[in-house]
Amino acid sequence: MAQPDYVPLVPADRVRPARRLSLPGPWAQERPAELVTLRPPEGARFGATGPDLGFGLKLAKRVGERAVLAEGEHAEDVLAGCFACGTKRSSTFHRAPTIYDMEWAFGLWGFLHEAAADLVAYRRSVFAGAGHDYSRQRGVADLVPDQVVRMSPRDVQAGLADWSRWLRADATSGHGKA
Repeated sequence: MAQPDYVPLVPADRVRPARRLSLPGPWAQERPAELVTLRPPEGARFGATGPDLGFGLKLAKRVGERAVLAEGEHAEDVLAGCFACGTKRSSTFHRAPTIYDMEWAFGLWGFLHEAAADLVAYRRSVFAGAGHDYSRQRGVADLVPDQVVRMSPRDVQAGLADWSRWLRADATSGHGKA
């Protein structure tokens, strides 16, 4: 509010000139990890982002209660690996996770029913330590090809007898390595 002209001012009450900032110089995206495109980077171990992944973890825990584990498998490893697969599926469709994504993931790896011995042997090494290692979780999700991610949970359950055609063969050679 302005001071009226008729009010006497002492020098200490007068408005002081403000300190002026200099104009900023030119700027360019030059840092090594700077994103210069509108699309996020893609590739192994980058993962897939999507909305409300925390709710997906709740759904994974709910489906995980029905999981049929073989000897030597740990519930926290199975939960983490299947959560990574389920959220990969939901983010592929650009939406938040649903219960069907988690059922798809648990069904894909044969955890919803008694699985064949060869699938159990395969998944045991793939899921080992996934509950405590993010790189292992990404490794589990990266083993699932994009065409399988787009399959329905029903199709996955129907074709579980021929599971080896769905999953990448390089599971034991280098998964979990960053």
